[in-house]
Amino acid sequence: MPFPQITSRPPSSVDALRRLTGLRWLSLAGMSTVLISVPWLLDIPLPAPPLFKILLALTAFNVVSLLRARQLADEIRGIELFIQLCVDLTAWSTFLYFTGGATNPLISLLLPLVAIGAAILSGPYAWALAALAVAAYSILWDFNEQLDIYDSGLAVHWHLAGMWLTFALSAGVIVWYVVRMSAVIRSRDQALAEAREARLRNARIVALGNLAAGAAHELGTPLGTMAIVAGELARNPQLDDNTRADAELLREQITHCKAILGGLTLRAGSLRAEGGQTLPADAWLKGITERWRSLRPRVPLATRIDCGHPAPNLVADATLEQAIHNLINNAADACPQGVECEARIDAEQLVVAVLDRGPGMPAKLQTGHTALDSTGEGLGIGLLLAFGAVERCGGGIAFAPRPGGGTLATLTLPLSALSP
Repeated sequence: MPFPQITSRPPSSVDALRRLTGLRWLSLAGMSTVLISVPWLLDIPLPAPPLFKILLALTAFNVVSLLRARQLADEIRGIELFIQLCVDLTAWSTFLYFTGGATNPLISLLLPLVAIGAAILSGPYAWALAALAVAAYSILWDFNEQLDIYDSGLAVHWHLAGMWLTFALSAGVIVWYVVRMSAVIRSRDQALAEAREARLRNARIVALGNLAAGAAHELGTPLGTMAIVAGELARNPQLDDNTRADAELLREQITHCKAILGGLTLRAGSLRAEGGQTLPADAWLKGITERWRSLRPRVPLATRIDCGHPAPNLVADATLEQAIHNLINNAADACPQGVECEARIDAEQLVVAVLDRGPGMPAKLQTGHTALDSTGEGLGIGLLLAFGAVERCGGGIAFAPRPGGGTLATLTLPLSALSP
């Protein structure tokens, strides 16, 4: 599972406008159903001309609103959403005026409009919409066009049936809209939590950067002294060949340490580090593995790199190189007998897999939310830096148990983030 990325965004007024246009199509469908079915099924004549005009006017308004919602990229003001709901309230009130007013059971459909307004409008606008709905209900109580119903007993029966239907419709619309809004709010809360986690992790990385700068300054002198002593030991004729070889290896490793500390002062930690050198993907990865072998020559590293022919060119990012080094280091710490590294291009992504036959990764680390190393004993700085470097490029790191024992660490990077 890749490290979670922040893909959600908070609900916007443009999203609310789009949902309103969708609900308005349902309103138009309901009005059309009433206009067509009531005279046919209930034998109740309806004033078709004014009702058709309401349908046409509301349809035209919704088409304009839909086009505006598709063109908008920025937030819209609350007054516009309030006007949108007022138009719906006016359309339904006028429709009810010609179909019996407050005696029409469809008057309960004014309630979902109030509920939607309470969900998307600020307090003053929501209360104003509720007051307008109550005023419309009150006016329709006395001012309306009564319908000609010949059978009063049948009229009462159909009135009760209509009340049940409008109650069911109102409950369905309110639940549907509130559930949608609640889901969006939960997504926003999750995005905020992930953003806070990323900010804390970045703060730790900045602190580590300051620590690295201080370490580079403080460790320079003792490393220089160690290099001189190791060189003198390697040139001592009284030592046997094995001891002299060990001293020479020690001097080489001290030289690597000095080079790493010097590089810490040059790296800015950005995506394109140290000049932005462009290399083929396979050459870049081979260079990374060769440099790792020079740092830990006693741990066998088997590599399989297949980036296509020709391999795509990538910007050689020093921070990503260090991230791959850290993953291989963790595998080598868990399994000194040997590790494997595989790299390939898959679906416009660079995939680097590091495999070992060690004791396995702790369960917490498989989720990508902790900073332990493979052995569970280290400080976890390597993985912390690896996660930070990969996430800045839009990639992720996943850990999984390897079949047969051990751990599989998979690093994925979008090629677009590394393209020249």
